[in-house]
Amino acid sequence: MPLQKLIFSYLLTTVVFFVVDMTWLGIIAKGLYKKYLGGFLSDNVNWPAAIIFYLLFIIGIFYFAILPAVEKNSLAKAIVAGALFGFFTYATYDLTNLATLKGWPLPIVFIDIIWGSVLTGIVSTAGYYIVKWVA
Repeated sequence: MPLQKLIFSYLLTTVVFFVVDMTWLGIIAKGLYKKYLGGFLSDNVNWPAAIIFYLLFIIGIFYFAILPAVEKNSLAKAIVAGALFGFFTYATYDLTNLATLKGWPLPIVFIDIIWGSVLTGIVSTAGYYIVKWVA
């Protein structure tokens, strides 16, 4: 795939990721995170850090899920690899927090790991179709 098409696919997938995750964080689970993580949450989002995370994470989704699935022409691979990538990355974050931060709530560990799996599976699916459409 030419670099220009790859970048365009990446940008479209980034929009999908941002919309899905912001819907979760800003609307669906906002009260949930406030309830469990109120003492940990900043009054203001550090947008440069958040944007860097999104951009790097989506590169990981492309590398580990979307592009291998497109190469094998397998939607199932996109879904499974994406969900597993989300599972392992979110588990790393939440279990590390549980191990090192005083008072990190156990329910958030489970909720976040499930969300990471679902989110990344959705984004990998969308990215798979985006790459195939752009190509």
